[in-house]
Amino acid sequence: MTNDSSRRTFLKKSAIASSAAIVAPTILSSNVFGANDRINAAVLGVNGRGKNHIQSLMNQENVQVTTLCDPDMNLLKERQKQFKDTYKKDVALEQDLRRVIDDPDIDVISIASPNHWHALTTIWACQAGKDVYVEKPGSHNIWEGRKMVEAAHKYDRIVQHGVQLRSSPAVQEAIQLIRDGYIGNVYMARGIVFRWRPSIGDKGFSPVPEGIDYDLWTGPAPKRPFTRNLVHYNWHWHWDYGNGDVGNQGIHETDLCMWGLDVGLPTKITSMGGKFLWDDAKEVPEVLTSVYNYPEENKIIQFEVRPWCTNEEGGATVGNIFYGDKGYIVVDGYDKYQSFLGKDRTPGKSGADGGPSASGMDRGAGGTDGHFANFIEAVRKHDASILNGPVETAHLSSGLAHLGNIAYKLERVLTFNPKSETFVNDPEADEMLKRNYREGFEVPEIV
Repeated sequence: MTNDSSRRTFLKKSAIASSAAIVAPTILSSNVFGANDRINAAVLGVNGRGKNHIQSLMNQENVQVTTLCDPDMNLLKERQKQFKDTYKKDVALEQDLRRVIDDPDIDVISIASPNHWHALTTIWACQAGKDVYVEKPGSHNIWEGRKMVEAAHKYDRIVQHGVQLRSSPAVQEAIQLIRDGYIGNVYMARGIVFRWRPSIGDKGFSPVPEGIDYDLWTGPAPKRPFTRNLVHYNWHWHWDYGNGDVGNQGIHETDLCMWGLDVGLPTKITSMGGKFLWDDAKEVPEVLTSVYNYPEENKIIQFEVRPWCTNEEGGATVGNIFYGDKGYIVVDGYDKYQSFLGKDRTPGKSGADGGPSASGMDRGAGGTDGHFANFIEAVRKHDASILNGPVETAHLSSGLAHLGNIAYKLERVLTFNPKSETFVNDPEADEMLKRNYREGFEVPEIV
């Protein structure tokens, strides 16, 4: 059974006669928007980043959020009231994303659900003729990330990855300086994620709260007994649903490391870390240091996650540092950079979004609004070539984090073949490139 047919089988079984219209054609029109060329959008996942998605979509010209979707009806009702208070408009609610994807009146799907849902939702949306904005990480594992790329290309869909640094004028300027040789031969990038991440304790198992469809929340992942250790935000720290902070906040930085060095996936990977601070329910390491080596290109990426008391690096606690033989550039956060030249670290060019560039022109604003503006422009023009964060970034930047996590789990240096996207003579590591999916929620071999 194909993924698309399994979704429709569910709809046919669950829909009452009066809602039979839920079952829409497999492929919808790719060019017909709402009245007066209005783009109708649905936001999937409304607890965390989904709130930003709602705001940024509503800030776009002639774009309307018409549907909010989340397995938690309690959250949905909160967001519906907030939406009405803010925009003086009604918005539809739906717990099951499959009904949203099959709604012919929705043009754009914006995904802010947990990581384990990202790839399958993107694939289903592409199959249904929708354009997609998907939060980082694009994938929960490397194999399904490649399937996202295949689906976007096969169905000719616009898929934007939520790495909004790519839409920052200041960060774009920093990357151009690297390309122009401003700091010389750039041989190393360092990504840092020093976030304040306290203990989550251990809340144990409990009955599923009223209003939460926990089966839908679980989706493609193994279904565990319900616990507040997972729902909501703390799923990030459990392997079946999240990818740790290197696969959370860190995707912005893995993406920028690869963008700045102009590299793809590496051939040598090692990673070490652990839970050194708290005896809590988290499964992922609190502290993690990963090294990604590109011996063929004479470049290297270092990546470090720290959760607690720490120093800054070049003034940044979340960001990137690029090292060249003439100096280095620090990208601090999402929207500013500074450079330092020579042995004495003499301050060089710097910039931030909204300020004047070296030419005196205003850099403008980036951020989530700018990234959505870029996405909506690509949707209207149906031109994936103008995307700042195309689907390939969803696969590759997420893939870098996944490789580090696999090396951490296996506690050894791994050799990877970027062309085949498999490990070299290492079947144990290859098994970690993919996962087993629950029946009805399978990522298809052929999209």
